[in-house]
Amino acid sequence: MLRDTPPAPTRRTLLQAGGAALAMTGLPRLAWAQPTVAPMTDGPFYPPRAWRAQWSDWDADLSRVQRDGRTLQARGEHLGLELQLADTQGRRIDGAEVEIWQCDAMAVYHHPGVRMTAGQYDEGFQGFGATRADGEGRLRFRTIKPVPYPGRTPHIHIKLRHASFGEVTSQLFIARDPGNPRDFLWRAVDTADRPMLEMQLQPAPADSGLRWLARQTLVLPA
Repeated sequence: MLRDTPPAPTRRTLLQAGGAALAMTGLPRLAWAQPTVAPMTDGPFYPPRAWRAQWSDWDADLSRVQRDGRTLQARGEHLGLELQLADTQGRRIDGAEVEIWQCDAMAVYHHPGVRMTAGQYDEGFQGFGATRADGEGRLRFRTIKPVPYPGRTPHIHIKLRHASFGEVTSQLFIARDPGNPRDFLWRAVDTADRPMLEMQLQPAPADSGLRWLARQTLVLPA
């Protein structure tokens, strides 16, 4: 379902209305003229649904794992990732299913194709998480600041599904990370498309339990 912003006769009025709405949420202003999210492949470490079905702990908090009555905390610098989804007409997209996955602080993906040797991966990191956008197209994840692994700059994989645009898979990168210019996938992204995929990390409030906060607006096809 798409939620329309109030009708506007001009693009300028639409941008002003969108900016006012986002000022209330604390998220960046929507830029309707921006390109949509640059699509990428799932990559080799997207955890298959059949494997995920063996566990129930795939919520939006990747920074902790419940196991044997204990709560294990992820290593690394904890990150609060806040997203808002909109289409190219400025309409907020509610109810979209959103998944993220990334390697842990030890640069290991939690995947059936990866040998999970005790002591060589982070048992407190969930590795994959999913949630849905609310009525304003907003959603939140708690995860860790991504780390590099051999051949890749730090990144978070993201998959979005909704009846209005189908399925889109992409990646979020850390803005100005020194590894970006050497990353083959980052270099393949058109320069105009990069700002939407760059997470501008900001220090999180001291009482949040997080180290970093990133707020991102993602524009999907109308």
